[in-house]
This record gives sequence, C-alpha cells and structure tokens, in this order.
Amino acid sequence: MTTPLTVEQLRPRLEQLTLIDVRSPGEYAAGHIPGALNIPLDLLDRALPALRDAAARNELAVVCAAGPRAATACRRLTDAGIPTLTLTGGTNAWAGAGRPLDRIPGARAVWPLDRQVRLVAGSLVLAALLADPALPGTRWIGAAVGAGLAFSALTGTCAMGSALARLPYNRPRPDGPTLEDTLAALGR
Repeated sequence: MTTPLTVEQLRPRLEQLTLIDVRSPGEYAAGHIPGALNIPLDLLDRALPALRDAAARNELAVVCAAGPRAATACRRLTDAGIPTLTLTGGTNAWAGAGRPLDRIPGARAVWPLDRQVRLVAGSLVLAALLADPALPGTRWIGAAVGAGLAFSALTGTCAMGSALARLPYNRPRPDGPTLEDTLAALGR
C-alpha cells in the first residue's frame, strides 16, 4: 500500500524516513529534495533487497519529478511487500512550495525525462507527417509512435523513456553518486 503525502506533511518527516528519488541521475544532479537518495526507476529491481532492509528500519518515501514514475516505483515496491509513501506532485511540488533543492556541484539543468519523451515523440510524428508526401508510408512511423504513447499511458511503462534514460546526459555523473553509493547509504 502507498500513502500519499503533501509537501507540508513530508517536510517535518524528512529526518525520520528514507527518501528515494527515482528520476534519472541527470535530473537528480540538477536538483533533488535534501536527503534524497537516487535510484533510477530502471535500476529499482537491483535495489530491492537494500530497499526492503531500509524499509524495515524507517518508512520509505518515493519521489520523482511530478508523480508518475514514483507511482510506478511504489507499485513495484508494494508488489515486493515493501510499504511506501509518495510525495504528491513530486519534486516539482516541493520546489513550487518554495522548499530548497540540493544540487550536485557542476551539474547542469537537464529536462525531466517526461519532457524529453514529449520532444522526441512529437518530433518523430511531425517529421513522419512532413516526409510522407516525398516518402509515402512514413506516416506509419508517426502512427507507431502514437500507439507506443497510448500503450505507455495504459501500462505505466515507457520504452522511449527507458531508452532516453540511457543517454549520456541522463546517466550518472563521474563525480556524482552511483547506485553502489546509494545501496551503501541504504545499508547504514
């Protein structure tokens, strides 16, 4: 079961819980809730044993940019028998309420993954439609992208987001925390 929290409910509880940020390392580096540990959604399964141990010691809260990735993570954790809390509205709600974000020094702003997906998907659909008069049939590329987006919405998964998360600017910084660092911190 997942319990939603507002920014006002989360803020005083930060010291008593373990906060997991499931955004890409690039998003995390550009600004995260103080004390949050980064476990990208695509690496969540590797972290399940450490998360189970951490949840036995403290409540576990999950956050992303706006909520969808955190909801996916919470479902997976709940299915694994790990109770969770989640911040309604995610890091965006935290920052929107005027709360501070920690940043990794030297990190540049990275678009949230959902915005990257919208840019790539929209560009592919537009390019396919514009190319169709010269290359008949390319409109079907746009149709396939649309079908992929519909499937993504229905299942709560996103193949394009998973692919984009592997791009260099979304990967961990050489001087930033790695999954192994996060797992070690969870073990404390």
